[in-house]
Amino acid sequence: MALLRYEADRIPVAIMTTYFAADLIVFATAKSWWVPVLWFVLGVFPKGWVSAFGHHHQHVHFFRKTWMNRLFEVGLALQTGIVTNTWVLHHVLGHHVNYLDQTKDESRWARDDGSSMGVAEYTFITTLTAYPRAWVVGRRYPKARRAMVLGALVVVALLAVLFSIDAYNALWVYLLPMVATLTATAWVTYYHHAGYSTESHFTGCTNITDPIYNLLTGNLGFHTAHHYRQNVHWSKLPELHAQIADKIPPANFVDAGAPVVQIRALLALFRPRRAASPAE
Repeated sequence: MALLRYEADRIPVAIMTTYFAADLIVFATAKSWWVPVLWFVLGVFPKGWVSAFGHHHQHVHFFRKTWMNRLFEVGLALQTGIVTNTWVLHHVLGHHVNYLDQTKDESRWARDDGSSMGVAEYTFITTLTAYPRAWVVGRRYPKARRAMVLGALVVVALLAVLFSIDAYNALWVYLLPMVATLTATAWVTYYHHAGYSTESHFTGCTNITDPIYNLLTGNLGFHTAHHYRQNVHWSKLPELHAQIADKIPPANFVDAGAPVVQIRALLALFRPRRAASPAE
């Protein structure tokens, strides 16, 4: 019997597992002060992409066996700062249910007076309240909340062991990236929803159809489709998007930003140039 629920998850699981192993190797072998610092800097964008697929995992678990999902989530938490079931509670059972009501949304971008927060304000509040708001949602889902608490205890215990072995490397390879990735995740979500109409699923978020962006994020650019049917596996979102694209206002389609623009520019450097014709 296959371990994964969807074959499309093979590559992201392999990449995320390899990245976890790379973190461990750097932690165990780095002797110079600058090596873990450089690793932290180089990991800013890749760990954001890990977080994107971690988000997909929280919607549709990668593995068929619960214990395998829980084990995988320990590695995810040490990369993204998001422990087992935190996003299930905060995001799946919270934000997705309430995002069209800014008085309830766990990732709300509107202030109490209805005005829009700025990105810095939103990022600060959403990062600091991620776990408290997940805890509150967990009142309605005590089993999921117990799993979150257990997952947090396991991660804290592992961090304690890592710091006891090498505090400096543990700080740069694990703790700081966890905080940075959680913060970056909050920052990115601001641009998914802030300022958009909460009248319906079709007006409530942005959409990015850029193929590079969707390759790196697991089709997260098809965000309306994701909210329209949140239990659809990430690999099926382009199909769903095609079915509903005509209902999405043009203003809800936006361009991909960094680092996609830079990646495309880099790829252009290696693209063969067309030879000029005699007439040119």
